[in-house]
Amino acid sequence: MLFKEKFLVYKELRSRGYIVTPGIKFGSDFAVYEHGPGIDHAPYIIQVMVPQANLTATGIVLAGRLATTVKKKFLIAVVNHSQEDVEFLSFEWWRA
Repeated sequence: MLFKEKFLVYKELRSRGYIVTPGIKFGSDFAVYEHGPGIDHAPYIIQVMVPQANLTATGIVLAGRLATTVKKKFLIAVVNHSQEDVEFLSFEWWRA
């Protein structure tokens, strides 16, 4: 993933008032806080993608299982280059 995509996602999250930190320890691009580290726990982990990136069912399940294990919501941030826009996709997990 290129710097520009990650920066656009970072900028969008900051404009919404979130505190954004590296998500490497959660296997993602960002860990996102509502108030900040040491004040609260990050409720979200975010993976940055572009529309043409391959997204596999296995990849979604792996990310979802990890997020569930660490009690976070997994979101995919999709960057649209032509409009410099970011869309967020979330997944809801439940037991069958």
